[in-house]
Amino acid sequence: MKKVYIALGSNIQPRLTYLDQAIEELAKHDKIVINGQSSVYETDPVGFVDQEQFLNMVIEIETDLDPNSLLNVCQTIEQNFGRKREIKWGPRTIDLDILVYDQEDIETERLILPHPRLHERAFVLIPLAEINPFLYIAHVDKNITELLAKIPAQDKEGVVKWQQTNGVRESKRFGS
Repeated sequence: MKKVYIALGSNIQPRLTYLDQAIEELAKHDKIVINGQSSVYETDPVGFVDQEQFLNMVIEIETDLDPNSLLNVCQTIEQNFGRKREIKWGPRTIDLDILVYDQEDIETERLILPHPRLHERAFVLIPLAEINPFLYIAHVDKNITELLAKIPAQDKEGVVKWQQTNGVRESKRFGS
């Protein structure tokens, strides 16, 4: 089985429901085992900023699927949840990005692994650090903790951890 990390994001209501249901759909697949998941974070949009805030998280899975088959599963889930790709980095019901696939380097028209912008994104690195802070990313020759240390403080401030209190979600800034 291959160890894989997948980022999940949503900024169209019901955001949390979309995250939860996407994980449920992945877990139903007979060749996918979910081993862990990060907390949920509310994050500022990146790229196209004129949109609602995202909920983001990262999960760790094990799978016998090859990378392209896993990508097909992820994209089918996105389509089933009404994902539209009209604006680059625009609003989405659900986004499933394969971040790392068992330390393999892959570059095809459909898929680049590790994810080419993983090392630049606080909204990916912060939840990934919860699951595996020492995960090594070969193409940048650093682990997640080292990469997170290089992220500017203002980028980290835009990543707010959600906490459940008496059935109501509350937010808490990263590092506070």
